[in-house]
Amino acid sequence: MIRFLFGVIVGILIFLLFIYFGGGKAVKKVGEGLTETGKRMEHLEEVIKKERDETGKELKRRILKEGSKENTKTIQ
Repeated sequence: MIRFLFGVIVGILIFLLFIYFGGGKAVKKVGEGLTETGKRMEHLEEVIKKERDETGKELKRRILKEGSKENTKTIQ
């Protein structure tokens, strides 16, 4: 019970200090930074997905090519 009350008091104190030292401006800056980071991450995801798809197609092509070589050897 004492730990709970201590946690509540510390939480309120941190909240008040946040408001006192300009919390709104800090949140705004963090939000802008996160927006830019999100845009960069979306771009990276697109590039990774494109590379993954291209690599998968290349692997399938190679596997099928090797499989057809093995089939022709066993037929002859």
